[in-house]
Amino acid sequence: MSSKHPNAGLAASLVIAVILWGASNVGTKYLVTSWPPILTGASRFLLAGLLLHGLLAWAGKARPLAGFESAVRRALWFRSGMVLALYIVLFNSTLQRIPASHAALYLGAAPLWAAVWEQGFSLNRTALWRYAGAVIALVGIAVLFLPSLRGGVTSWLGEAMGLSCSFIWTWYGHECRRLGTKLSGAEITAHTMWRAGLLLLVPALLELGSSIPPLRMPLLLVQGYCIVCGGVIAYWLWNRALRCWPTSRVYLFNNLIPICTMAWAHFTLGESITPTFGLAMVFVIVGVVLGQGGPAGIPVRPRVRISRQHPSSSQKD
Repeated sequence: MSSKHPNAGLAASLVIAVILWGASNVGTKYLVTSWPPILTGASRFLLAGLLLHGLLAWAGKARPLAGFESAVRRALWFRSGMVLALYIVLFNSTLQRIPASHAALYLGAAPLWAAVWEQGFSLNRTALWRYAGAVIALVGIAVLFLPSLRGGVTSWLGEAMGLSCSFIWTWYGHECRRLGTKLSGAEITAHTMWRAGLLLLVPALLELGSSIPPLRMPLLLVQGYCIVCGGVIAYWLWNRALRCWPTSRVYLFNNLIPICTMAWAHFTLGESITPTFGLAMVFVIVGVVLGQGGPAGIPVRPRVRISRQHPSSSQKD
């Protein structure tokens, strides 16, 4: 990354991550029509984490686990790893019930939840704009959600699960940001992913039972893309940005995920773009932008002060 334009470089890397995730979301939607959701997520994260760890070892940047503080090792298992495992199970199960664009739109509200989380309870001007943005985003979520309660074509349970995913995704971002003071983005991604995959391995085998899912070449190629592009590359770029920017600022790029997912789903899976989805997306994006900057569009500062200490050379990406 250029030292002269670090923010531009981070923004560009996040746009790339969003594009990769849009295709990965649609790929996962395709996979879970044939594969069990837990097995799909477990195999993806386990292989992606091990692959990235191998690349770090090949580059001479993989530190032995003994070199990590015990608190960091516990956090990788019981914070970031467990939260990511919970997220992928819920997200994959959601994709079995609702369109990929709907699931992505719920994730688009995550930056607003992150901003409110960072803000805490307060009645200052910044907090009021964030609360107002949350209300507007919730209106958009209601627009998307309520038709399922009136016997629409989508499942109300799937819509509720999609909304829950956005909260868990926000939680995961905060856990990665905490780890960012000790580990590089690549280390967080590698160690969190293989732990999440390992935590899901037994449930995945129980889910599999005695039946073997189809191993057709298109399914394997899509899973390969999700592992390398939607797993290794996208998560590494995301976690790298979380080390430098507040969670709410990084999560602003979530606004692009519904648009990218909608486009990928429309042109590859033939998902229709409904007026209801378009209206809901406008409400969510307006709410997120308003909650971040207020009427002047000036980014708000996070409640927690960001450390300016530079990581040691062993922690650099």
